[in-house]
Amino acid sequence: MSLTADVVICGAGIAGISAAYHLAVRYGLKNVVLVDERAPLSLTSDKSTECYRNWWPGPGNAMVALMNRSIDIMEDLAHQSGNVFHLNRRGYLYLTADPARVDAMLEEASEPPSLGAGELRLHTGEPGAPPYQPSPAEGFDGQPAGADLVLDPNIIRDHFPYVSECVLAALHVRRAGWFSAQQLGMYLLDQARANGVRLVSAHVSQVRCQKNQVDSVLLDSGEIMATRNFVNAAGPFLKDVGRLLDLDLPVYNELHLKVAFKDVLKVVPRQAPLLIWTDPQRLPWSPDEADLLQEDESSHFLLDEMPSGVHTRPEGGADSDILLMLWEYRLHETEPTLPPPLDEQYPEIALRGLAAMLPGLRAYLNKAPRPVLDGGYYTKTRENRPLIGPLPINGAYVIGALSGYGLMSSCAAGELLAAHLTGAALPDYASAFRLERYQDSAYQKMLLDWGDSGQL
Repeated sequence: MSLTADVVICGAGIAGISAAYHLAVRYGLKNVVLVDERAPLSLTSDKSTECYRNWWPGPGNAMVALMNRSIDIMEDLAHQSGNVFHLNRRGYLYLTADPARVDAMLEEASEPPSLGAGELRLHTGEPGAPPYQPSPAEGFDGQPAGADLVLDPNIIRDHFPYVSECVLAALHVRRAGWFSAQQLGMYLLDQARANGVRLVSAHVSQVRCQKNQVDSVLLDSGEIMATRNFVNAAGPFLKDVGRLLDLDLPVYNELHLKVAFKDVLKVVPRQAPLLIWTDPQRLPWSPDEADLLQEDESSHFLLDEMPSGVHTRPEGGADSDILLMLWEYRLHETEPTLPPPLDEQYPEIALRGLAAMLPGLRAYLNKAPRPVLDGGYYTKTRENRPLIGPLPINGAYVIGALSGYGLMSSCAAGELLAAHLTGAALPDYASAFRLERYQDSAYQKMLLDWGDSGQL
C-alpha cells in the first residue's frame, strides 16, 4: 500500500512531537506523519527529571539563547492551556560546603549572565546588599531571571533550613524549575493532530533516495510512504536511523538512572527547588560495609572520592511524599537496549550521596522505603550540543542529541527544525547546532579545549 506525506518524522518522543507541532500548527503543513513503533513519549521522554533552566555555559550564547526561546514558548503554551503541564519557577539550587569551591562558584556564575541568562545578584548579608526573594512553589509569572548567589549562611539557614549546616554558598538559578513532561507532550500532540498530523504505529525499515533526494520511506508493515522530507527524531536510535541514509552521525549514548523514593519523614519540604550538591565526596560507610566493598572488585570504587552532581527534587503535589534522586557517578557509553539494564545498588548510593547535602536523609540508611528505579538513554555529541537541521541528503533532517535537556529544549528545537524544513527565517543560534559545524576547522580546534558542558 502506498501513502503520501509532506513530511515523515521518525520518532514520537518530545523532539519529534514538537517538530510535528511546529510544522502543522505554526507553519500550516497539513500532511505530517509521525512514525513510531512505541506509544508516544514512552522511550526516554518519560524518564526525565522534567526540569528546565536557561543557565548554561559557553562558549558562545547558543545554548542560553536556545533555552530562553524554549522557555518563552513553554510559558506561552502554559498561558494558552491554563498551565495543564504545571510549569513552575522554583529554580535550581546549587550548594557547596567547600571553602575552595565558593570562589569557583562565583567565577562560574559570572559567565551565564554575560550570555543572556539574566543578572547575577550577590547576597552577602552586608548593608546595601539586595534582599533575597524566595521562589513560590507554584506558577511562573512575575519571577526574576538570572540567579542569586547567597554567601551569607544565615540567609541560607533562614530559607533552606533542611540543607547541611556546613553549606557556605548557594546559587539559586531563577529561570528554572520543572513541569509535567507527559502533559506538555500530549498537549503538543493533541494540538498537532487537530491540525492534521497523523500518528502511525510502525518501524521505519528503509529510507529511499533518488539522486541525493529523499523519495520515500518503507515501513515494516510493508507500506511505502512517498515523501520529499524525512526527519530523524529517533532519540537513542538516532545513529541507527542515520545509517538508513548511509550517514554516521557523531553521537553516542549514556544510560542514566532515576529513583523515585518515598520521603515518609518529610526531610525535604514539598516546596523545595531542585537541589544539587556541587562537591565531590566520600560516601559514609560503616567499617564492616567498607570491608565488604573492598573485597568486591566491582564495588570498591565506592570507597574512592565520588563526583559532584547528586541532585533531588520533590515529585507530585503537596500531598505527595515522593522524591526523585539522581546521580551519574559512573558514566559509560553503551548501545541502547530495551528495557535498559538497571543497577540495584543505585538507590542506596544516591541516597548516601544526598545525605551530605540533606543530613535528614541519613535516617533512611539501611532502612529506606522500597524505591522505584528506572532509566533512559542520553544521546550526546562530544561537546553535548544538539544536532538540529538539514543533513547532506536533500530533504533529510535531524533533531536529536538533546542529552539530558530534551524536554527543556524541545519547544525551541522543534521550532528550529520546522524553520529549516520550511525555509523560514532562522535564529542567530541555528548554525551552532547544524551538522556542518564539524567541518569548520575553527570549531574542530575549539573542541579540543571545550570546557564544562553544563550537564548535571
